[in-house]
Amino acid sequence: MQETLMREVAYEGVGLHSGKKVSLTLKPASENTGIIFVRSDIEGFPKIRALAKNVTATARATTLEEDGVKVFTVEHLMSALHGYKIDNCEVVMDAEEPPVADGSARVFFELLKEAGKTKQTAPRREKVIDKIYRIDDGEKFVIALPYDGFRVSFTSVNPHPLVGVQYKDFEVTPETYEKEIAGARTIAYEKEVETLHKMGLGLGGTLENVIVYNDEGWMNELRYPDELVRHKILDAIGDLRLAGTIKGHIIAAASGHSLNTKLAKLIEENIG
Repeated sequence: MQETLMREVAYEGVGLHSGKKVSLTLKPASENTGIIFVRSDIEGFPKIRALAKNVTATARATTLEEDGVKVFTVEHLMSALHGYKIDNCEVVMDAEEPPVADGSARVFFELLKEAGKTKQTAPRREKVIDKIYRIDDGEKFVIALPYDGFRVSFTSVNPHPLVGVQYKDFEVTPETYEKEIAGARTIAYEKEVETLHKMGLGLGGTLENVIVYNDEGWMNELRYPDELVRHKILDAIGDLRLAGTIKGHIIAAASGHSLNTKLAKLIEENIG
């Protein structure tokens, strides 16, 4: 059956890319609502549905837009909602970007656990993968295969010798998500930071919420030796939640927001 939150919970912070302060409230929602973002800072409280068809940009983060109103960097929160198996939720924000928190999905997952969840009377509408769906660009790919459960296998490829090739495979349940995935933080190469700032990105990033590496080593302590690939899995779980609650096996090699959301669109268009 579908599930929503038992009560609302709130959190304040700054956006990773915008650097702007934001207050976020997660609220219960009625059956068949799905995940909806509500911009409380705009007159009329416009809503943006968390659907793959509403993705309009994927540069360094996933952006959703509906009727000219947008929210971006939604993937960590969407990932936590997917990991905790929440079907219906209103996400009320007074800015265009959720808080970065510690750069992972841990804070969001803990908020969801604090709120608790309750079963509703409508059946869960899973997106059951019925055949092979594949998106690639010649060098990278992401595939969805039929599978009795939700599993993600990811190979991360980074040319930097410190990072290199990392592989991880998880059967994603709320328990494994909380223990193995939720705490993996976003990662940046020190030489990229200045360029990102010039592009108006990463303005809220600090060593408290981003793992940074340079040619000498890591500038902060890792939570996992393979934290990069775990965060890639976290992102993929969040991006693919835009297609709905998936039942299938996701296999990815060096995929990012662009390929992830293209696969989500393909699933959304082909599976009712």
